[in-house]
Amino acid sequence: MQNITPMSSHRLIQKLHPLSLLAQLTSRRATGCLRVFTGSTSCSIHLEEGKLTYASSSDKMFERLDNHLRRLSLNIPTLNSANRVQMRLMFEPASESLSIPHADYQAICWLVEQRYISSMQAATLIDELAKEVLESFLILKEGTYEFYPDSSWNELPKFCQLDLRLLVEYCQRQLRHRHQLQSQVQVAKGSQVLPGIKPLPNGQPLSKNNNFESVENINNQTVQQLGKKSLYTIACIDDSQTVLNSIKLFLDENTFSVVTINDPVKALMQILRSKPNLILLDVEMPNLDGYELCSLLRRHSAFKSTPIIMVTGRTGFIDRAKAKMVRSSGYLTKPFTQSELLKIVFKHID
Repeated sequence: MQNITPMSSHRLIQKLHPLSLLAQLTSRRATGCLRVFTGSTSCSIHLEEGKLTYASSSDKMFERLDNHLRRLSLNIPTLNSANRVQMRLMFEPASESLSIPHADYQAICWLVEQRYISSMQAATLIDELAKEVLESFLILKEGTYEFYPDSSWNELPKFCQLDLRLLVEYCQRQLRHRHQLQSQVQVAKGSQVLPGIKPLPNGQPLSKNNNFESVENINNQTVQQLGKKSLYTIACIDDSQTVLNSIKLFLDENTFSVVTINDPVKALMQILRSKPNLILLDVEMPNLDGYELCSLLRRHSAFKSTPIIMVTGRTGFIDRAKAKMVRSSGYLTKPFTQSELLKIVFKHID
């Protein structure tokens, strides 16, 4: 196993070049631990011949691990809340002075040893944790770092050797998508209603047969009637074209105008243009999940009160709790029937 001469430990805050550091370690097939310090937090990236075996961050270490374990537990009967509590009691330090070396990794080793998760599931868990840590590391501008051989790490079992280049490429794509979405949010916040166009009270849509001049003179009773006769605009965001086609088929075109969107990153601008009465939002999408997109929509003034229904095949308590945390209006479970779809749609637009 090829080792690399330890990099000098930098005591003064300096500019960091995360990509350059990782490229150097990968090309030299380094074995050891890269530890990066930024203020009160640090992250550790463990390598074996240039391959990543584990990545960890001191910031909310066990909270982050537990979040990933909760998601895994939906498909692993042997992994339950009691196991996770026991794990935290054993390995999470009450104070820094009582900390265990590589505490979170040792916790994963214990879960495998107790057969609460398999070695393959541990590898999946490590992969997800590594992506999260690397995303945070790649955006660092300054800090201190050191690279050193870690003999205590060699004594622990290893569950995977991950291709660092592929991980970095994945994280870069995620960061680009987030940056693109944030740019769209900023553009959307700066957009204004065209002068001379006055919206109807309570956000009710215009009928096709009405013009702008007549809007100013209609009374409340006419507004209410107009709202009932108009098409309801429903925006559907899902990466599956099959699901989008099903929703469009289920919603009668005489009552609903359905806007289908299969790219979550481009969704915000398309929704702004369509001004929907209700949004159906898939939870599990590549690049940007539904919970994150719902949270972004809620931050925009135009969608603070628009009904947003989360659509997913997951029915667990945790998923429903996450939907509430991002202030979604409801939850529709896949697969759904036409009557179930219509029931929840009319519940929120009537």
